[in-house]
Amino acid sequence: MDKVYNMSVFVRVVEMGSFTAVANHLDTTVGNISRAVSVLEENLDTRLLQRSTRRLSVTDAGRRFYERSVAILADIDRAEAEARDALLEPRGTLRVHAVPGLGRRLVSRAVLAYRRAYPDVSVDLFLSQRLPSLLEEQLDVAVVIARALPDSAYVSQKIGVSHCILAASPGYLAQHRAPERPEDLADHTCVRLGTVDYLPDEWQLQSAGGLVVHRPAGPYFSVNDMDAMSTALRDGAGIGLLAAFSAIDDLRSGSLVRVLPQYHTHRRNVYAVNSSRQFVDAKIKCFVDVLKREVGGELDRYVAELGIEDSADIVCR
Repeated sequence: MDKVYNMSVFVRVVEMGSFTAVANHLDTTVGNISRAVSVLEENLDTRLLQRSTRRLSVTDAGRRFYERSVAILADIDRAEAEARDALLEPRGTLRVHAVPGLGRRLVSRAVLAYRRAYPDVSVDLFLSQRLPSLLEEQLDVAVVIARALPDSAYVSQKIGVSHCILAASPGYLAQHRAPERPEDLADHTCVRLGTVDYLPDEWQLQSAGGLVVHRPAGPYFSVNDMDAMSTALRDGAGIGLLAAFSAIDDLRSGSLVRVLPQYHTHRRNVYAVNSSRQFVDAKIKCFVDVLKREVGGELDRYVAELGIEDSADIVCR
């Protein structure tokens, strides 16, 4: 029989003073209660109870074992309660991964909003371009941008959409006539963005009129980080693709200007990814809800502010 069950039976026998009373309380037989105590005694090679036809008495060893058993069973109850509460109330430490540009601008703000709502949860935020292994790196949630996620055992929820727009500095455009058509990009220095989901040598630009592919040629500068791209463009390096979340502040301040504003890249979905569908901790569920509200909501506002018509039905290679 189960050792913890046997311990709990023994504790009840000591407290209720009778095999019969415990049997009635647990809706079982006196024989089952007696066997549970006997198994404990055999395993311990120690007499815990003195039995007679009239009464039970606890031995000195039995009294010590009773006191330890009460403490152990209380610890088990607390552990079970904490595990159940983890599914109901956010607590503990939440480990989050995000791609750098989105992480710096929006996910970090979402973390602050989350911490204000759930101050008992500590948050570790890690930023990198690669999609991590959640299990190996002990991460709870990864926030990623992709047209589609590869098949895996992970569970994903879409929290918003992201697009890239073309931008350049006013200084660059003062020295180089702004392109009026995608074909005019061939006469400009194109700063290339190379990340997991963007090919630096092929710009797929879409508008209400359809899809245009531009392949930058000639000497180039390529970078795999949106912040570095923003810096290069502000310094007049040329024309480049920037995610709306990376470009919006510079566009508002005028340090960058949209180029070919009717064009943008096709949508990338922003996903929250976690490793399990069952028994998801409340801290994860609540964080994904905050991501949808804070990050998804802000991405929607960018789309509206920039006047991006999301032609998601256009098939892109």
